[in-house]
Amino acid sequence: MKLLKALSALIYLGIFATGCEDILEVPDISGRQVEIVAPKDRVVVENSQVNFTWNGVADADSYSVQIARPNFREAAQILLDSTIVLDSTFIGTKAIKNLDNGDYEWRVKALNSDFRTEFSSSAFKVEASAN
Repeated sequence: MKLLKALSALIYLGIFATGCEDILEVPDISGRQVEIVAPKDRVVVENSQVNFTWNGVADADSYSVQIARPNFREAAQILLDSTIVLDSTFIGTKAIKNLDNGDYEWRVKALNSDFRTEFSSSAFKVEASAN
């Protein structure tokens, strides 16, 4: 009887351990792409407060958002390098930044605990009128 209980316990533990592996598997998002909504490539933004918006990637836990002036290849300044974590206090795909007139490039990528997408990027210009 004790042997039967011991074997049952071992079988249960084996099933449980295998089942946990399946539960802890993180979806691979590396082949997906974040879609930039705004500002799109080559647009002129006529407001110094720029809303950066993108479509989310399923299974992403956070987004890395970066803004460079004038672009990442010839960056004179990195104006934003931030990770936005999706949780109960923030569920969204948007960032807001006040920018001076000039040329910029921004990019965003999705991340989860094990995987990340490539950056999606867009170049734009700010031409806000002084009021």
